[in-house]
Amino acid sequence: MNIFFDVDYTLITWDVKLRPGVHEVFTKLREQGHTIYLWSGVGPRWEVVRRFELHEHVANCYWKPLYNHHARLDELGIEVMPDFVVDDHLEIVEAFPGTQIKEPAMPLDTDTEMWRVYDTIQAFLATRTLSGA
Repeated sequence: MNIFFDVDYTLITWDVKLRPGVHEVFTKLREQGHTIYLWSGVGPRWEVVRRFELHEHVANCYWKPLYNHHARLDELGIEVMPDFVVDDHLEIVEAFPGTQIKEPAMPLDTDTEMWRVYDTIQAFLATRTLSGA
């Protein structure tokens, strides 16, 4: 499955700290055979990949379509269809299958949203398996 993660307020906080659980959840998803992509409304965020050493997990980074979501995938050079998205903006989750993530909890070490996201992805996969998709 192609899983697209937003960056700001999804993976990182307003003051550019990595949300707890990102490395662990990304590792588990990759071990299950999923491909992880990052996208952002402000462009490809390779600086986040470098800063937080996410290279082994992230296949590519893209501009995120902020309107006409499906129609703009080609225009933005996104070669793969998102199967599941994780974003703090509801409109993205309404355009593609996925889940809306809450802003990081403070203090940051109490934030468990990435694990809720992981459980939501597992539930999504279970329904796809049951429906034969």
